[in-house]
Amino acid sequence: MSGVWDPHGSLRRTLWIGGAQWSGKSTVAELIASKHGLTVYHYDYHDSRGHQDRRIARRVTLGEPVGDPTPDQVWSDRSPEEMAAETLAGFPVRFEWALDDLRALFTGRPAIAEGWGLRPELVAPLLDSPRRMVVLVPTEDFRQHQLRTLPRAGTLHAPVSNPARSQANRVARDRLVAEDAARSARRLGIRVVEVDGTLDAAAVAAEVAEHFTPYLGAVTAA
Repeated sequence: MSGVWDPHGSLRRTLWIGGAQWSGKSTVAELIASKHGLTVYHYDYHDSRGHQDRRIARRVTLGEPVGDPTPDQVWSDRSPEEMAAETLAGFPVRFEWALDDLRALFTGRPAIAEGWGLRPELVAPLLDSPRRMVVLVPTEDFRQHQLRTLPRAGTLHAPVSNPARSQANRVARDRLVAEDAARSARRLGIRVVEVDGTLDAAAVAAEVAEHFTPYLGAVTAA
C-alpha cells in the first residue's frame, strides 16, 4: 500500500469482506468479531446514513442537483444494466469516504470492514497479501432463498409507481454487481466464497475465519 495515507496504521491491519448483497457479509463479520475480539465496520450503514453530507457537498462542487433522484428515477426508469453501471461507477468515490472512516478507527486488534462497496479492485492496492480479503457471493438458489425469506431483500421499501418492476430491476442489478465483484476478485487472486445455503452462518464464518487465520491471533471466548 505504498503511497496510501494511513496515519494510524488502521488500513494495513484491516481485514476485508466484500461481495454481493444478501450473501451474509454482515452476519459473518459479526460472528468472527465476537469470537476473536475484533471491531466491525459496516460499510452499508455508513454509506447510507453517515456520508450524506459528503454526497451533497460533492454534488455542489460538481454543479449537480443537490436533491436525491425520485424513487422511480432510481428503481423504475432505467434498465438493470444502466443501474449496475452507475453503481459500479460510483463505488470509487464512496470507497474514499469509507477509507476516511477507517483511518480514524484505531483498534488494538484488526478491524473487519464489510460491505458490497468494498470492491476487490479498490481494496487490492491496500493489501500486503490477498489473504486479507474474501468476497462472498450467493449462488442463484441461495439468492432466491434470501428473497423469499428476508423481508428487506424480497420487498423494495420505496414509494415507487411499479413495485414489481422496481424490485425486479433491483434484483437484476444486484446480480450484475455480484458477478462483477466475483470476476474482479478472481482476476486479482482474491478468494471468492460462493454461499449456497448448505452451510449455516456460523459455518461460513468459520470458513472465512480460517482464511483470516494469520491475522486473528489467539481465539478468545465468544
